[in-house]
Amino acid sequence: MPELPEVEVVRRGLERWVVGRTAETVEVFHPRAVRRHTPGADDFAAAIVGQRVEAARRRGKYLWLPLSSGDAIVGHLGMSGQLLVVEPSTEAGPHLRVKVTFTDGERELRFVDQRTFGGLTVVRDATEPPQLIAHIAADPLDPAFDDDAFVRALAKRPSGVKRVLLDQSVVSGIGNIYADEALWRARVHYATPANALSVDQARALLASAREVMEAALLAGGTSFDSLYVNVNGESGYFDRSLDAYGRTGEPCHRCGTAIVREPFMNRSSFFCPVCQPRP
Repeated sequence: MPELPEVEVVRRGLERWVVGRTAETVEVFHPRAVRRHTPGADDFAAAIVGQRVEAARRRGKYLWLPLSSGDAIVGHLGMSGQLLVVEPSTEAGPHLRVKVTFTDGERELRFVDQRTFGGLTVVRDATEPPQLIAHIAADPLDPAFDDDAFVRALAKRPSGVKRVLLDQSVVSGIGNIYADEALWRARVHYATPANALSVDQARALLASAREVMEAALLAGGTSFDSLYVNVNGESGYFDRSLDAYGRTGEPCHRCGTAIVREPFMNRSSFFCPVCQPRP
């Protein structure tokens, strides 16, 4: 699933290619793509046609496009969703779910989703962030992120620290990949109780999360297959720089010990048993 750096790469692409343009037509090719828009596909399209895209925003893994009407298009990429900006002559492909054309006749915005776990909706009279995602916490790259509140939140939770990092009500945008990478950099085992970390350890972990996500942004995100791409259909290259995630049996870049994989919440955790001793 795309995580914060991948979604931020998409947001920046939308900001460059879509903001300031006015929608001319909207077509919904699969109702599941707009299932969260309860009034239905026709209402979804009608809310967008004739409206200018004012900005491209993000909260964690959610994207939203404020419209000139005061409404906002809110989207989540899910497991395989892609927001692509392409020439009108580009072949549709079998997984095209929503298409938006613009009055200038230039590149179209297309929502493509192979597994249809992602989706789009229109939030009426949207706030910042829209009401639909107001419960999602800020992410470590957000200027409004409260470092002290994050440290206090960890101090109150006895569950494993990785489980807390994945809790979107505490901190958003950190998924399985970057949690493992941040924990490796901070030398913390994923099962360490969050409230067992000292204030300095908690701050170091937060700094590690920021470092790894900023590095991923510079590399265009992490791509393990063709499902994650930016708005131009290009893959990211941060997977070539990973220190823990997906490196089972390979030597730790710090001490040379083989990286270990263990099951975790229907996923996996990757760590160095020497640099990240089990609590």
